[in-house]
Amino acid sequence: MRCRAHICARCLQTLAERSHPQWRPLCHPKYVSTAAAITPAPPIDQTIISTPPIARYPPTQPPSHRPPEFRKSQLHRQYTSLLRSTPLMLLFQHNNLKATEWMAVRRELAQALSSHDTQTINNNENENNENCNQPILSHSIKLQIIQSQIFSAALRVVEYWDPTPKSSPPPPSSSPLDPSTQSSAPGIPKTTPTPSSPALTHALSRAAHSAVISKKRSHPLTPLLYGPLAILTFPTVSPGHLKTALSILAPRAPDFAAPTRRANPGYHDPVTQAGLQKLLLLGARVEGRVFDMEGVRGVAGIEGGLEGLRGRLVGMLQGVGAGVTGVLEGAGRSLYLTVEGRRVMLDEEGKGGEEGGA
Repeated sequence: MRCRAHICARCLQTLAERSHPQWRPLCHPKYVSTAAAITPAPPIDQTIISTPPIARYPPTQPPSHRPPEFRKSQLHRQYTSLLRSTPLMLLFQHNNLKATEWMAVRRELAQALSSHDTQTINNNENENNENCNQPILSHSIKLQIIQSQIFSAALRVVEYWDPTPKSSPPPPSSSPLDPSTQSSAPGIPKTTPTPSSPALTHALSRAAHSAVISKKRSHPLTPLLYGPLAILTFPTVSPGHLKTALSILAPRAPDFAAPTRRANPGYHDPVTQAGLQKLLLLGARVEGRVFDMEGVRGVAGIEGGLEGLRGRLVGMLQGVGAGVTGVLEGAGRSLYLTVEGRRVMLDEEGKGGEEGGA
């Protein structure tokens, strides 16, 4: 027989009160802090405007006809940008120049261009010229080696491909940013264009490739784009800087004479002379037009640069205007003299007739 424990009446009353449903706590004590947290409601903007569709490509690397991760594609983009932003460009052929020879040639070219900028600034300050705050171009003139075939392809894209669309596409009937637009609604533009999409108009797009594929040998500069090549780029058309560069890279007396040994002993260094003998000037591209060696020297020989050319043009226009004015005045003066002589003659004839009748 089991033994039974004796429980007092007060303990039984306490257990009955604690077992009542109203006395029990709402939750376990260790979950009180978690249950007290309230999730905030979303902002009103999220319920009215939906997020824009996510593009499947970075904005700086749209889908292209050729793989953009290749070095050829990056060189193509670089040459295209260079051709569009450079108004003056000289084309040279280099024959196995060593690294030390390239360094010597670039050093002498940079020194000559810097001296030209300094001399120009000093002359403008002495003459109190209004254009004394001309930009320094010596730091922006670069001599670099190019890949001839990739440069030829970039040149065709720049010359024969117009990236601006001929007609703007019609607006879509439904906007993907509108929350009321169904996902299956017609007319929603795709957010992930393919390489053949007409919306892509960059230099590596399939539309640019198709537009210039039939113009491989039509540009006048194409016959020169063979073999090892280097270009000298100018940010603006400056005849003074062009003349200085030609006197270093392709000297020819007397207009483009090389610096003397006393004035510039580093130019006559054997390493520098060995590098200059391996450089050959082929031509130039000036404002989209192709010039041969004589044409380049003609541009560099403009006295006073572009300012002198503008002054010469203004003088010619003024001379033509003065000539036209003189011709018109001479014609009017001769007509007046003719009419006046005829009037005098008629007056004399009339006086003679009156005397004869009297």
